[in-house]
This record gives sequence, structure tokens and C-alpha cells, in this order.
Amino acid sequence: MEKILNLHIEKLPEGVYLATSDELPGLVAQGRTIAETLEIARDVARKLLEARSERNQPDSLETLGDRFDYPLVVGQ
Repeated sequence: MEKILNLHIEKLPEGVYLATSDELPGLVAQGRTIAETLEIARDVARKLLEARSERNQPDSLETLGDRFDYPLVVGQ
């Protein structure tokens, strides 16, 4: 089952990107590119959600349906 999780991504002065989420406390991911940061964030989120499930802690994330909006980032 896939869930929708909103991320906050910011470029740090050091030139790397940092991803966090208000919806999933503990999610922190850092990468050299946005794509790398998203990949790491996805792995961290999966592990955090698995740990919550093992402890029978519910999450409030929306389950992915047949249709959803996705902000596509395109560089020039």
C-alpha cells in the first residue's frame, strides 16, 4: 500500500539538500541533488512507517488513490 507524504526540501548553504516532514516526525534526509534526497527520504520514510506499524502506532497519512496531484520539478 502506498501513502502520500509531504516533504519540505531546502538547499543548505553547504550546497546539499535537506528533506524533512511535519507529517512523519523523525524523517530527515540529506543529499547532493534533489533526486538523491528524495530517494533517501523515501527509504527513511519506509523504515519509519514499518517501525510504527510494528509498534501498532497508526499513521495519519493519506492512502494513494487512483488519481493524485504530483508537483513535477523540471530544470532548464
